[in-house]
Parts: sequence; C-alpha cells; structure tokens
Amino acid sequence: MTQSPAGQTAQYRLPSRRRVRDGLRAAIVPVVACAVTLTGLTIWTSSGAAGSPPRMAVGNGRVFLPYGNSQETAAFFDIVNVGGSADQLTSVTSPAVERSMLSRHASSGLGADTMRMAGSVQVPAGAALTMSPFGVSVMARKKTSTSWRAGDFVPFVLHFRHGPPVEVLAVVIRPGS
Repeated sequence: MTQSPAGQTAQYRLPSRRRVRDGLRAAIVPVVACAVTLTGLTIWTSSGAAGSPPRMAVGNGRVFLPYGNSQETAAFFDIVNVGGSADQLTSVTSPAVERSMLSRHASSGLGADTMRMAGSVQVPAGAALTMSPFGVSVMARKKTSTSWRAGDFVPFVLHFRHGPPVEVLAVVIRPGS
C-alpha cells in the first residue's frame, strides 16, 4: 500500500529560534578555537621557528694522547646547534679507534668521581655543548696498529638522531695542556 505523493501529509517543522541559537553557540566554540590555532601556527611558521631542522656545527676537536702503553683515551668537541629544533648526539665513531662511547662525569660526593656511560646527549636548539673531562666526553680505545703523537689529527664522525653525521678532525694533545 503506497500512497501517492499528493496524499502524503508532510509535517515539516521549522526549528525554533532557541534551537538555532543553541546550535550556533555549540558550533562557534570549535570554529573560534580552530581560527585562533591557525592564526598562531601561521605566525609561528612565518617567523621561521616551525619546522626548522637541527643544524650542527662541530669544532675544537681534541683527543688526549694515551699515557704509556694504555690504549684508553678521551675525546672532546664543541657542538653548536644553529637549527630551530633540538637533537641528540647518539654516537661518535672513528677509523682510528676500536670502540668509543659517550660518557658523563659523575661525582659520588665522597671525593671519588666516576665516568658513566651516556646513551645519548641532548643538544638544545640554539645552544652549545662543550665537552670536557668534567662533563660529557667520548671515551675511546685507540687501535693498537695506530701511533699518535701530540699534534697529530684524528678523524671522527659524530652521529645525531635527526641531523646528518658530522665529520671533524681532533688534534692529539697531552692531558693538562
């Protein structure tokens, strides 16, 4: 049993003013929030701060001349992040070194200090990391087939989580000089 369109009674109601007003109020909050967010993001990106990748500048590489017959040594670098976002130094390698690891100086408070392995080291955006024997350093074991003298240069590659690897030369120095 079907009714013809002419026989159907259409009961369409227009929404009341209150329903329209409540609907507009409910919709205006997310629309305003989106507009404010987009405005903020536009200002942030046009200022050059958004999406700027980390860019590392590495210099002042130094590596201690191992003492006596020891193959153990430490290397230090000055790292500057001139990019717009932070990065992490994850490892340091060298063809002249058997193995290397990032380490951090730790004070026990009882007069004895130790070195602890550091998985990675944070380099904030627009900041510098200066490695030293009393902070972050690279502990390394020199290959026995290589001989170093003060003034020699040793190649290193610093690996970062987000940025490309950076090649740098470190000069061999005597500890304390």
